[in-house]
Amino acid sequence: MPARPKKNFPLRISPELYAALERWAADDLRSVNAQIEYLLTQSVRQAGRLKPRPEAEDTPTPSDD
Repeated sequence: MPARPKKNFPLRISPELYAALERWAADDLRSVNAQIEYLLTQSVRQAGRLKPRPEAEDTPTPSDD
């Protein structure tokens, strides 16, 4: 299934906040953009404002037990 296109928009943040996000993203091996998207997704999900993911995505992968 092809990926859905993502919405682009400008984001203005302070240099200090950007630097903190940059360090955090590096720690998590993500780009700053991916880190911001991850944090926003987590926050919106925690607030109950995001529909749950389809069950196919929530299915655990087999482990090597």
